[in-house]
Amino acid sequence: MPTKDDNYMKSFDLIAATFLFVGGLNWGLIGLFGFDLIAWLFGEMSMISRIIYVHVGISAIYDAAMWKAIQRRWGCSGFWRNAESQPI
Repeated sequence: MPTKDDNYMKSFDLIAATFLFVGGLNWGLIGLFGFDLIAWLFGEMSMISRIIYVHVGISAIYDAAMWKAIQRRWGCSGFWRNAESQPI
């Protein structure tokens, strides 16, 4: 049964996932087209761009460090555990 703390932490999980989505989309655009969406929207290395870049980095560290706890909170067994038991 989810606790109040689990529900509170789920909001952090969603915020981190949103920043990782934005960062992944931005890096995909940079890699494919040389187009930095964040810099285009907010200015190259403006304060808001830097804040977004820092939040993307913090979100990546958070997700890496909290991976098992995130899986527990969301009731996921994880891709790799399922992939190993599935016949090809």
